[in-house]
Amino acid sequence: MPQQDPIKKEGRLTLVLALATLIAAFGSSFQYGYNVAAVNSPAELMKEFYNDTYYSRAGEYISEFSLTLLWSISVSMFPFGGFLGSLMVGPLVNKLGRKGTLLFNNIFSIVPAVLMGSSKTARSFEMIILARLLVGICAGLSSNVVPMYLGELAPKNLRGALGVVPQLFITIGILVAQIFGLRGILANEEGWPILLGVTGIPAALQLLLLPLFPESPRYLLIQKKDEAAARNALKRLRGWDDVGADIEEIRLEDEAEKAAGFISVLKLFGMKSLRWQVISIIVLMGGQQLSGVNAIYYYADQIYLSAGVKDQDVQYVTVGTGAVNVLMTICAVFVVEYLGRRFLLLLGFTICFTSCCVLTLALALQDTVSWMPYISIACVICYVIGHALGPSPIPALLITEIFLQSSRPSAFMVGGSVHWLSNFAVGLLFPFIQVGLGPYSFIIFAMICLLTTIYIFLVVPETKGKTFVEINQIFTKMNKVSEVHPEKEDLKDLPLSVVGRNEEAPVKRIRL
Repeated sequence: MPQQDPIKKEGRLTLVLALATLIAAFGSSFQYGYNVAAVNSPAELMKEFYNDTYYSRAGEYISEFSLTLLWSISVSMFPFGGFLGSLMVGPLVNKLGRKGTLLFNNIFSIVPAVLMGSSKTARSFEMIILARLLVGICAGLSSNVVPMYLGELAPKNLRGALGVVPQLFITIGILVAQIFGLRGILANEEGWPILLGVTGIPAALQLLLLPLFPESPRYLLIQKKDEAAARNALKRLRGWDDVGADIEEIRLEDEAEKAAGFISVLKLFGMKSLRWQVISIIVLMGGQQLSGVNAIYYYADQIYLSAGVKDQDVQYVTVGTGAVNVLMTICAVFVVEYLGRRFLLLLGFTICFTSCCVLTLALALQDTVSWMPYISIACVICYVIGHALGPSPIPALLITEIFLQSSRPSAFMVGGSVHWLSNFAVGLLFPFIQVGLGPYSFIIFAMICLLTTIYIFLVVPETKGKTFVEINQIFTKMNKVSEVHPEKEDLKDLPLSVVGRNEEAPVKRIRL
């Protein structure tokens, strides 16, 4: 029967879709992960460079306080740039498109790569600080635009797996930076500028290759009103010519939102029909960063040393932890369509909560019980596994799924801003929390994990295998409104598939 073919074909991961996913994620998400970890290994060498540079200018060495302040600024410029990049998402994706924004974003990677790579030759630490700001903007844009782009390219039954790929490349970026950052490779006197400058290579490859792949069909049809281009993009992505069902689904989404127009961040917060979606992304993005993942990495070296790992071997254990992170994110790619988003979030945050509780006990007792440091190491690894399964990859995927086209860019701006401000806050405050609370620091993160888990259990629905319109209908009932945009009278004449009261209502011809 004619309607069966599209259903059978839908699960295909075509070559075009696979390559577009890999190039978008490698050229953008990889950068985020790489630049998070790249400055950790050569930190002492870079501080020496700051000191020597200051001495060559002023004839005296910089004070300890000023050096610490300069280094803190260098590190914190990255999350601050990420916050600025998140604010740029909405205007750029609406003006340049999803693919166009990713291509434009390469400016914020290639320029800082040149600045960081040549900073030692130019004897300028100011170039490093500026470069960290620019590469932070790159990460802020990519962490929001790549999940949006891939979520709009993918058919619904592959959307979860492809939506986790950006996080996979972030973890690969961290691992590659940890490997390159080994003292025997690039974390040495001559190699550290190269270590920082390598970030420009993926950007250059993306700049060359991404133009060969399609723009988001949803952007082409809904915002550009170019049905021919949208059809051509879908034909290339799906691998067959009959894309009528896909076009129909996008049209229904467009009709549901036609009256609303572009929804700004301010309007997003004021709409009753989007109330629980907005609260959910704030909780999930805040929970992701405030759950202690950065603190775990910050504390890991100290835990390994206390367990008897030799100082020169800690770097290899850190690389091993990075490898576990990559492997578990690969697992998430393959299981997200089977186990569902909600289950992985609940499982991941529960593992993180348990790990933080046990780690607190282990850190408090490790000086009195000889085998307790090994429990601490196990807790670090378990925490990394839990975070990689759900809290790390799923929130950005859910932003793509629970918002329709007109509100999606602003939703990513909100989610991205919460992500980067939380990241910045943890980086800034954790050293002080550690001094004040010592091993009991992780109780705070355990409570955040617990509260986030409870929220997910009570509020966040499963989105696996549903169209964007079907997911929106679930939230329509939660928000206690009768339509997608109840304040718009135009929607009263829409078909039941758009404004129906239950998620099973959509007409069968649009079920992909």
